[in-house]
Amino acid sequence: MPNMSSEKVKMPEQDPIKRGKNFDEVALGYTLEQAIEEAKRCLQCKTKPCVSGCPVNVPIPEFIKLVEEGKIEEAYKTITKENALPAICGRVCPQESQCEGLCVRAKKGEAVGVGRLERFVADYYMENVKTENEEIEQLDIKVAVVGAGPAGLTCAGELAKKGYKVTVFEALHELGGVLMYGIPEFRLPKALVAKEVQTIIDMGVEINKNVVVGRSITVDELLEEGYKAVFVGSGAGLPKFLGLEGENLNGVYSANEFLTRVNLMKAYDFPSNPTPVKIGKKVAVVGGGNVAMDAARTALRLGAEDVYIVYRRSEEELPARLEEVHHAKEEGIDLKLLNNPTKIIGNDEGWVTGLECIKMELGEPDDSGRRRPKAVEGSEFVLSVDTVVIAIGQSPNPLIRQTTTGLNVEDWGGIIVEEETMETSKDYVYAGGDVVTGAATVILAMGAGKQAAEAIHKKLLELQV
Repeated sequence: MPNMSSEKVKMPEQDPIKRGKNFDEVALGYTLEQAIEEAKRCLQCKTKPCVSGCPVNVPIPEFIKLVEEGKIEEAYKTITKENALPAICGRVCPQESQCEGLCVRAKKGEAVGVGRLERFVADYYMENVKTENEEIEQLDIKVAVVGAGPAGLTCAGELAKKGYKVTVFEALHELGGVLMYGIPEFRLPKALVAKEVQTIIDMGVEINKNVVVGRSITVDELLEEGYKAVFVGSGAGLPKFLGLEGENLNGVYSANEFLTRVNLMKAYDFPSNPTPVKIGKKVAVVGGGNVAMDAARTALRLGAEDVYIVYRRSEEELPARLEEVHHAKEEGIDLKLLNNPTKIIGNDEGWVTGLECIKMELGEPDDSGRRRPKAVEGSEFVLSVDTVVIAIGQSPNPLIRQTTTGLNVEDWGGIIVEEETMETSKDYVYAGGDVVTGAATVILAMGAGKQAAEAIHKKLLELQV
């Protein structure tokens, strides 16, 4: 019998008070019975609107039908024909604005829990099925991939499936990019990331860590060394600041630095690992996106007593996922909305003591369609804090654009590519993900990596004819 409930099967979660003091995953995942029940809510639409909302074109109704039938291994294989990182995507994709946003069930209730089901299938498979690698016929053609984040790993995996000799060059000592250094453990367990990354390595992808392309070696040199194509998926790891007085005080972090220290230096594993960040009792996070929510919720778990999100628009305009905002509020994060920071205040020893803000009101919509915030004259006030995290976005590191000849870039630093092929202005050099778009979502970066792999394959095939 189909499940015609207007609501999704509830996802078990940790208690908000308890989880605010640990780094264990917040959402606990479906049981097999819960997954089957949620799968029964899918109407199996012939037009498959959900698929058109997926940047990597996962055959959503097909895998959900297999879940309903209890054929979880087959469901996993159906998903991974198009998406090599389903456990990750099931957790961090903004399904509400993509596949689930187009679900027919969403017209009169909640969409089918596509993300929850994808997560369940991947977790179940990794826990219960022993993976056997398929033999791939190898081509004697080398391709280089710069960056082991979502875009680079996806491109590498797609090319490896086709038999190319793929080498990934990663600047850090861990693979995964933002999946490892940016997204907190309580949203995306690092052991899980390592497992899914390993499935790509097992395809025969070679990994070179601690290689900073643009310093250790350049894109031009990679082509000279015999790589027939290069894909640049180096992300957007250069933090943006507000230019406020006091941003150089002790106790001020970019969200990028803050989360990288916590994730890669394992601050979440305290007390066995000493915390490599100094967190005071009162923390202000400036920004309203997912990164801001991640930083605020991380600060809470590191022992902060009061954590504020300072955002210049209202809750309706918050760019963070609704789920992340909901979880943050449940955990006691204080949303200081319609407020804009104007100055960071410090003491004689150079440490933060407060954040000066001014109240805002919303005017007419700006170019983004959101109502433009305007300062309310005479409404200045000081928020007493001892730590400030700036989470207003990132831009691409300039190293690659500075050291690659013939590479056209946007004024803000993003690499310019052909929309259909992801090829840059330099022959046989492709790019995708945040290095092209600026900071965006994991799944959009994966879609770009997949798109580039297809274009690289097509172009290199033409050389062999």
